[in-house]
Amino acid sequence: MMKTFKVLSALLNYPSGELIAAIPELARVLDQEGLVQPGIRRELDVLLQEIATSDVYDLQERYGLLFDRSKTLALHLFEHVHGEGRDRGQAMVDLRAMYYNADLVIAGNELPDYLPLFLEFLATRELADARELLGQTSHIIAALAERLGRRQSSYRAVFDALLQIAADQPRAEIVDELLKAADVDPMDLQALDAAWEDEEVRFGPGGGDRAACGHDNLIAKLRHAKRAVNAPPSQLQ
Repeated sequence: MMKTFKVLSALLNYPSGELIAAIPELARVLDQEGLVQPGIRRELDVLLQEIATSDVYDLQERYGLLFDRSKTLALHLFEHVHGEGRDRGQAMVDLRAMYYNADLVIAGNELPDYLPLFLEFLATRELADARELLGQTSHIIAALAERLGRRQSSYRAVFDALLQIAADQPRAEIVDELLKAADVDPMDLQALDAAWEDEEVRFGPGGGDRAACGHDNLIAKLRHAKRAVNAPPSQLQ
């Protein structure tokens, strides 16, 4: 089990006092495992330092503006492929079943395609398998990284780290399709309402090439996952 995935998951969760207190331990895990290359590791240090030294309410406000009020930065993977369409519901059912079969308990009402939860799942896999599964979402990760870079957000480092770890790199044409979605100012409430009412995103010829986006393949992979989760998602140890 690679705890690096748990660290990256923690950094993408809603900021809390517990997260701030855990920053030294998170940094120690990254250094011990060495899964993140030095250049990106230094980028992560910027985010770690910001979290460690900022007021928790300021962190929560920044997080909300980025990930809760910006549809194009949503941390739910299937949102970027299926939108609110019928296919997303079935994908959710399949993914939730995979977590259940691996004894991974989803707390509260969290959706199974929530990226931090997916990273918790990857933390239970052998590294090669985790890298392969992560690679199947690399186009979404790359689009999120690009959008965060445009905002000059230090959160981009988390997505750069994920891309570096992933076995497969994103297909440029799919990333370009994702980036065509309008990036709405999170302070423009009227524009935000309109953006969240948009129809589902589709890619490829005829608008139906979901397999090219990797999610059907991802579900198939998770369907055959056999190794059980051995530790609660909230624990690094």
